[in-house]
Amino acid sequence: MIKIGVIGYGYWGPNLVRNFAETPGMSVAGVADLDPQKLEIVQKRYPGVQTTKRFQDLLENKDINAIAIATPVSTHFELGMAALKAGKHLWLEKPMAETSEQASKLVDEAAKRNLVLIVDHTFTYTGAVRRMGDMVKVGELGDILYYDSTRINLGLFQRDVNVISDLAVHDFSILDYLVGEQPVALSAVGINHFPHTPENLAFITLFYNSGMIAHINTSWLAPVKVRQILIGGSKKMIIYDDVEPSEKVKVYDKGISFTEDAKEIYEMRVGYRTGDMWAPKLDFTEALRVEGEHFVDCIENNKAPLTDGLLGLRVVKLIEAAARSMNERGRSVELNGIHMHKGREVA
Repeated sequence: MIKIGVIGYGYWGPNLVRNFAETPGMSVAGVADLDPQKLEIVQKRYPGVQTTKRFQDLLENKDINAIAIATPVSTHFELGMAALKAGKHLWLEKPMAETSEQASKLVDEAAKRNLVLIVDHTFTYTGAVRRMGDMVKVGELGDILYYDSTRINLGLFQRDVNVISDLAVHDFSILDYLVGEQPVALSAVGINHFPHTPENLAFITLFYNSGMIAHINTSWLAPVKVRQILIGGSKKMIIYDDVEPSEKVKVYDKGISFTEDAKEIYEMRVGYRTGDMWAPKLDFTEALRVEGEHFVDCIENNKAPLTDGLLGLRVVKLIEAAARSMNERGRSVELNGIHMHKGREVA
């Protein structure tokens, strides 16, 4: 039985505690938070769980062998390093650290101590993304030509991270899972409309050696919540709408073809293919439950998680590259040292 302690019971912490409490092979042993009112809520909902204002109490508890950190990103490195040095397996919220240097140190520390480090890029564990990944893996879409994401809403404004770290990180991790290659360059533009606040609107473009291009539109200033991804392949195309209650993924047997005949090329003859649309059956198990079971499996069988520290590091590097590009009004930034990991299955 994996006994886990959760540091932070704010926005995301309650979701972690609820799922961990219901995950086979795992139990919640303790929750730490600076707010006594939040700890009272924990005590009422989970009477057997230790509550404390000192995160060190969880690290010193020898019965606890894993720690989940759901606190502001500015605290991730200090708390994460303390947990690893205490010999605890580590679950870190996204993004895993403020800088790639910090992320790299966390990866090295976990490897040195042979501890599991998982970064909670939750969308990777959704049934929709996993189903799309299966389709890409077997070549059902053909060559991936483009990825176009709109991830917008009104708020929630963050104090410590910009809209890229809050929203675009989901697309960074989804792309990492789906595409099978890393971007070679990135361009981003963004703006903070209110003084002394992070960017609240940004547009990011990622370029790939294969010729694929990815575009991500993020905003905290939209009147409606939109979570939509278009994936265009040479054979088929996908629309993934996470706001849809049931048919979140729709596959379109549509595309174009160019003739090889020299005369027809001269005449710009393009063939259009229009076929059926269907919505594949998806696994609607809550992503955090899938991820929690995966975390347990990785600890018990000494496996590297699907969203391991290296994935987390790659995402942080993309955030840094986007910040550099925004500071120079969209200058293209070459991406070096962002290496692929071997693909892994999720149980």
